[in-house]
Amino acid sequence: MILTGREIEHRVKAEEITISPFDPDCVSPNSYDFHLSADIAWYTGDVLDCKIDNPYERAVIPDEGMVLEPDRIYLVSTAETMGSHLFVPIIRARSSVARLGLFINCTADLIDIGSINRWTLQLHAVQPVKIYPGMRIGQVTWWRPLGVIEPYTGKYQGSTLPMPSKVWRDFEQAS
Repeated sequence: MILTGREIEHRVKAEEITISPFDPDCVSPNSYDFHLSADIAWYTGDVLDCKIDNPYERAVIPDEGMVLEPDRIYLVSTAETMGSHLFVPIIRARSSVARLGLFINCTADLIDIGSINRWTLQLHAVQPVKIYPGMRIGQVTWWRPLGVIEPYTGKYQGSTLPMPSKVWRDFEQAS
C-alpha cells in the first residue's frame, strides 16, 4: 500500500518517516520531492571492476551549475536525510527531469527499510544536461511492508556524501 502525500506528512510529524529538512511544499498527492546536494563524485577509470575499490573523484557542484556528460555515471547525494524503520521508500526521477533525458537512479530505485541517510543517486545523462545544487530532482514514495521487518544494517548506512560502489566487499565476504 502506497502512502498518500498527506499521510507522508503525518508520518514525518509522528517521526515514523525521516525527511530532514522537510518542506511541506514538496508534498505531492502520493510522494515527496527531494533535492540534490552540492556533493558529486565520479569514477576516474575507463573500466570499472566489480572486484576492486574503483578510484573516483569528489567535487562540489557550483551555484552556476555543472554539465553532466553522457557515457559517465555521476554519484550525487540527496540534500535530505531520508528513511524509515516502518515504511519502504522507492525513488524515481521527477517527470520534468526525466523529460530532459536525465536518469537519477539508473537501476536502484528500492531503498531498504531502515536505511536512513542522504541517499546516493546514480545520475546518467542521455545528452549533456546542466544540474544545480538544491534543485528538485526526484520523488520518493513510501510503502507499507507485509511481514517481519528486518532493518537495513549494510555497508552504506549513515552516508552523508555520495558513496561509490562497495560491491568489491561482497567478494571479500564470500572468501
